[in-house]
Amino acid sequence: MARGDRVVRVPRDERTGIFRVLEVTVLPLFWLLASIRREGTANIPREGSFVISPNHTSNLDPIVVGIAVYRAGRSPHFLGKASLFTVPVVGALLRATRQIPVARGGITRENDPLRVAKERMTAGSGIIVYPEGTLTRDPDLWPMRGKTGAVRLALLTGAPLIPTAQWGTERLLPPYARFVRPIPRKTITVRFGAPLDLSRFAGKAIDSRVLAEATGLLMDAIVAMVEDLRGEKAPAKRWDPAEHNQSEFGRPS
Repeated sequence: MARGDRVVRVPRDERTGIFRVLEVTVLPLFWLLASIRREGTANIPREGSFVISPNHTSNLDPIVVGIAVYRAGRSPHFLGKASLFTVPVVGALLRATRQIPVARGGITRENDPLRVAKERMTAGSGIIVYPEGTLTRDPDLWPMRGKTGAVRLALLTGAPLIPTAQWGTERLLPPYARFVRPIPRKTITVRFGAPLDLSRFAGKAIDSRVLAEATGLLMDAIVAMVEDLRGEKAPAKRWDPAEHNQSEFGRPS
């Protein structure tokens, strides 16, 4: 835990029974594997909606970011792959904690995760959206080009958009690895940045140009924080799977 960070109790209406169960089961087990250092938790609103947008380097990222958000005083709600909701036990937990499935194949009236997320945010929930949409394809695990979902949610709702960087989870479970590497115990850092200034887009139509520009600003902010956590400089050009004939899903070819 970062020095000076406080553990804020989750508001009563967010502390559902399932989160209480996970708090006394998953958190102690994960503590055996890694220490999660939280930075910038004051940037997460103590009440009301928000959008958190982290980089994505490991399949354990949602657990790490979820724990960090929960310890900061809010309950985590993710947009996640619909296929996970069909996995026994895992799917039941995802539904019980009100995570939002995202099916492949595009948005339809019956399958519109952004509409569901917006409804949750209207009720005061925070939403976590990985702007890359999948594990980064960058060979050195830098954030790649971003998609527009996180920015669209923030612009539609007026909720603060919080760029977030995490580093260290990839040492516990490397991308596409099947087993964790528990020894030695890892230290993972999750840094919540200041809400992104989207004031330049106020009053403008939320079209493709606005979404692309705002997403660029979001990814710039995330990359800058990842650079600081890694102590390295990111490539000048962000990785784009399409330019490398890579699929958006599954293992990169």
